[in-house]
Amino acid sequence: MNNLLKEGIVTKLISNQYTVRVEDKLYVCIPRGKVSYNNESPIVGDIVLIDTEKNTIESINPRKNRLNRPVVANVDIALILTSVKKPDLSLNLLDKLLVVITSNNIKPIICLSKIDLLNKEEKKNLNKTIKDYKKIGFQIVKNTEIMKIKRLLKGKIVVLTGQTGAGKSTLLNNLDKSLDLKTSPISDALNRGVHTTRHVELYNIKNIFFVDTPGFSSIDLKDISTDELKNSFKEFSKCPCEYKNCLHDLEKNCLVKENVEKGNILKSRYENYILFLKEIYESSSKLYK
Repeated sequence: MNNLLKEGIVTKLISNQYTVRVEDKLYVCIPRGKVSYNNESPIVGDIVLIDTEKNTIESINPRKNRLNRPVVANVDIALILTSVKKPDLSLNLLDKLLVVITSNNIKPIICLSKIDLLNKEEKKNLNKTIKDYKKIGFQIVKNTEIMKIKRLLKGKIVVLTGQTGAGKSTLLNNLDKSLDLKTSPISDALNRGVHTTRHVELYNIKNIFFVDTPGFSSIDLKDISTDELKNSFKEFSKCPCEYKNCLHDLEKNCLVKENVEKGNILKSRYENYILFLKEIYESSSKLYK
């Protein structure tokens, strides 16, 4: 390999200029010729090979995922910051985020905030919910477990999402005390001002690459198929129904519904699944009218 060729990550794109981070150095590059991946130009998050002398992008590594809102590739983790009080915990929003995240081949980590505001009975109920979601296989941390969060996110591309008012800025401040963030969008809080050209950017905060745009929080299920929805509820896979195409709704002899009745599957999760299924149907019917 040419010694001038280095592998790096695209952290910013404005016009046709790509900022590529190689270890601790930044290079502003342009793509050489028709460099593309699946006929698409490089995007933020791409792992690319650059010529450090010519400042050109020579090739793009295969992507493990690609989001449309924000347009970013290779997201490793979605950190779902979820308030349990003021605003109250919304399992519907949490489950919807988990559907969108897992359908995009991204690992979700649930981060709970404002636990100190709960009374004794509320904490007891929360502990049961935590136990139930961990049993399904979801990873859960508290926003006060800063060292643990740093370990989990180190070197990763992370989308920070969740409820408005859950404490995203507070969490980022705790990850890096020098930030002094006052508003939710990272780019605004870092005093970047309003961008004349809207763009996605990765910010390196203590060796964690955070996506600065709030676009991922504006979630809907219009791009999710019924199969993707069903598969994102991984507890359903432990109940193989008689028919492989069972959607666990109106079908008879459905093992998933039986296990909901037996208490083996969370009733709230199943109810949210049915709501999401109807949302997908309604979205499809509007699309094809």
